[in-house]
Amino acid sequence: MAAAFLSFPNYPSPPGGERLREDVRSFLRRELAQRTPLQRAQSWNGADPSFSRKLGERGWLGMTWPRRYGGGERSYLERYIVMEELLAAGAPVAAHWFADRQSGPTLLRFGSETQRQSILPRIALGECFFCVGMSEPDVGSDLAAVRTKATRVDNGYRVSGTKLWTTNAHLAHFMILLARTSASEKDQRHAGLSQFLVDMAAPGIQIRPVFIPSGEHHFNEVIFDDVLLPSTALLGQEGDGWKQVMSELAFERSGPERFLSSITLMIELVRVLCGADVSERAALAIGRLCAHLITLRRMSQSVAGSLQAGLDPVMEAVIVKDLGAVLEQEIPEIARGLTHATMSAESELAAVLAYTMLHAPSFSLRGGAREILRGIIARGLGLR
Repeated sequence: MAAAFLSFPNYPSPPGGERLREDVRSFLRRELAQRTPLQRAQSWNGADPSFSRKLGERGWLGMTWPRRYGGGERSYLERYIVMEELLAAGAPVAAHWFADRQSGPTLLRFGSETQRQSILPRIALGECFFCVGMSEPDVGSDLAAVRTKATRVDNGYRVSGTKLWTTNAHLAHFMILLARTSASEKDQRHAGLSQFLVDMAAPGIQIRPVFIPSGEHHFNEVIFDDVLLPSTALLGQEGDGWKQVMSELAFERSGPERFLSSITLMIELVRVLCGADVSERAALAIGRLCAHLITLRRMSQSVAGSLQAGLDPVMEAVIVKDLGAVLEQEIPEIARGLTHATMSAESELAAVLAYTMLHAPSFSLRGGAREILRGIIARGLGLR
């Protein structure tokens, strides 16, 4: 296999970018004024449909899409500014996140005109939410091993199988489902997969909550019990599911959410430790974390610029996701080491640290487990 050529070019800030950034910050100062640091730490786990609608009213959802589909025809770099500011401020973005980040662009690229016209304007208004039907029990991040079947019948497809760790399926109006439409040969594991646009209200779909140790309900098990999908539910071409999913994952793996999950903890750590009498140990540790954040931000912005340029930066997105997860998991460990002897158990920093540590193990699973991602990188570089 030929080695991939990796490139993280520096794209200039879009015209009017700083004015847009200040508009977003002004909006967030008003909207989030009463949110505590702990609430801000929940950010893209926090679903608030009314907040999502306010973003839609301001044209901050579907920003890059054509106007005929409700979009703003703005650049990926402008969208990046908005997403970055939302996450840095700890805004509750979970309700619309998947629809805006990846499901909408997937529909735009592979969907039929009817699918685009009926769904995309509602996403852009913050009124239509999506979940992602990829992961399955006993499969992990090996998407080529999915077992959910979509069997062609006279009036569409019959779907049977189970999806697991499906974030916000209980809030979603639609799912983009990856299913097997034909058997694959052992040496062609990626063949025979297709994507479908699934109405979550369809008969035969069961949604069971999966609670995490904190008692929160973000994840779900979604069971398809002989669910009939119309032929119009097929997304793109039958058998092209793997190609389409890889394109979708470039959106999922490269954004600022891949290194800002722990940003509220970082902000609180700086607030508490970096006063006039900051210790050398704290200054060195926080300086190192800041350097890593700056580097990842630069790489992530480059992927956004490459998407704007019409490129397909799959490998670069995988690298951003892998390095971002490492950093996000380092921040709570470093914070604990710096503060364990001096921090009050009742402090805001302690609450944010406890929340972040509880969720940190998932950072290297979502969007692809670390082992899978590094295997993709190794193959892309011609190392295996």
